[in-house]
Amino acid sequence: MAKLVSGPKTIPAAGNMPKLIKEFFGAVNTGSTQASIARMNSPKGWREPGQTPEFDEYTVVEKGELKVETRDHTYFVRAGQAFLAQRGEWVRYSTPVAETAYLSVCIPAFSPETVHRDAE
Repeated sequence: MAKLVSGPKTIPAAGNMPKLIKEFFGAVNTGSTQASIARMNSPKGWREPGQTPEFDEYTVVEKGELKVETRDHTYFVRAGQAFLAQRGEWVRYSTPVAETAYLSVCIPAFSPETVHRDAE
């Protein structure tokens, strides 16, 4: 059935400083567990704990630069580029260089129970 989403809901973010997450589809805004779609805005210097999620995360950077660390490599994903972190793979996101805006799609949907963040 078709569904209009009148706007996103802001949800809390993990990390060392405030980050804005606006969820359009997902557990918080639409009750969906199949996928989540959210727009993120993180300030320069933001970083979150590492995680080993039970979902694939597709990220498209709109503005700035997202640093993505895996066990084997560090990637710098710039505006106009995209990154896929596959479920079961350890990953850590940060924005050390500049304020960054990006879209995130998680399949199945993001949840605090399935993200498996590292203890800090």
